[in-house]
Amino acid sequence: MSTHLLKTARRPLAAAVFVALLVPGMAFAQTAKERALESRVAELERQVQLLLSAQQQQQGVITQTQNDVVQVRAAQAERPAVAAVPAGKQPIQVTSITPGSTPGTTFKFGGFIKADFLATRTGDGQLADDATGRSLYLPGQTPVAGAGGTGKASDVDYNAHAKFSRFNLGVDHVAENGDKAGALVEMDFFGNSLGNQTATNTYGVTLRHAYMYWNKWLAGQTWSNFMDAGAIPEAVDFVGPTDGVLFVRQAQIRYTSGGLSVALENPETTSLTGTFNPVTGKWNVPAVANSDRGSLPDLTVRYGWKGDWGTFGVAGLVRQLKLDNQLTGADASKVAGGVTLGGKWVMGDSDSLHYQLTGGEGISRYIGLGITADSGYDAIRDEIDPTGVVAAYVGWRHAFSPKLRTNLIYARSDYDNNASITGDLVTKSVQSIRGNVFYTPMPKVDIGAELMYGEREIENGKKGDISRLQFTTKYSF
Repeated sequence: MSTHLLKTARRPLAAAVFVALLVPGMAFAQTAKERALESRVAELERQVQLLLSAQQQQQGVITQTQNDVVQVRAAQAERPAVAAVPAGKQPIQVTSITPGSTPGTTFKFGGFIKADFLATRTGDGQLADDATGRSLYLPGQTPVAGAGGTGKASDVDYNAHAKFSRFNLGVDHVAENGDKAGALVEMDFFGNSLGNQTATNTYGVTLRHAYMYWNKWLAGQTWSNFMDAGAIPEAVDFVGPTDGVLFVRQAQIRYTSGGLSVALENPETTSLTGTFNPVTGKWNVPAVANSDRGSLPDLTVRYGWKGDWGTFGVAGLVRQLKLDNQLTGADASKVAGGVTLGGKWVMGDSDSLHYQLTGGEGISRYIGLGITADSGYDAIRDEIDPTGVVAAYVGWRHAFSPKLRTNLIYARSDYDNNASITGDLVTKSVQSIRGNVFYTPMPKVDIGAELMYGEREIENGKKGDISRLQFTTKYSF
């Protein structure tokens, strides 16, 4: 309201007061008409005060609104553009929920809950009650008579657990100049048992991935650059084609440019030394020994292609095998390495083929969760003898519908051991075949069943086998 309007409103009030003062005698003999006039004057004064108060409040609201508009426009100018959201959908996260980060940083949380139910039978012995092979397929643990097995078939052993459930936390940021940075940490519950199956079934949280990236650089623990995680076929088992797959997570520094990636990765040497008993004429079952004495990181180089047809990649590994133990006097080293190729071929709308072929010497710890050791160690000559290996898998996936699919997978690896060093009870080859079916009743929910048969052969020609029927339920988020 303007000042002119207020002055106009005051004039009737002033006039009324002036008239009342001209007639002093009326203060002693008020009529009903005079009392009404005084009431009207009082009402006019009250309205004037209300008008003045309303004007002050309106001016304050206008000022505050102008300040809010300025702040909102400034925030919009600093915030990076957000991708368009489909009609009827609202974004889960519009602004950063990580107040300690720079503006524009986004936060992500994901993972899945997975429960597994396994029925296992082995043909040449029993898996120990606490053996890891009771929870997932480990080819190197398949019992063979004379090498951890009794030669007698086991009964069917049933196990159930949810230890492969996992969760991850990540942040990503894109600066105004286009620089990208972020980090991710992922955990699962495949750690040591902290309880028992009597009551709590408690397992330790374990680190899977922990890395940061800046543009083309990555530092931290994640999949080895030598392997291709995207080419692994879907399985109910934790890994699936374990016999022939490259499967390693470790700390590294990696540089990626387009399809090329180069990494320096954490070294670790594994070895076997057999002992021959001249009295019995038999070798012992050697345990794998680990050595963290390498002075050089493992060097990996990969180049990959991808398109509507699928993916294909080639990778190489060069590493130093090193044993250095002042107590035993071991001090030996050897250069080792290998190559791998594989990928995924999209055969049509409903079919795809996953495959990989790997060969080399001294790279066994990269294959099948360490089926056998990288090398044999000759303690008499203080020499390392790298173990040759050829490993492969192939998996065919067919989708019957968007909700129903199946996978048929075969995997194998063969090892060229120096039996004069390792003995004849070490693994010579492993292979397995499995078929599964998955049903997805709604997005993010999977129900699967899988039948697997595996076989392990040792250097003296003896074999052992394992059969498993496994069910799983999984909810991803």
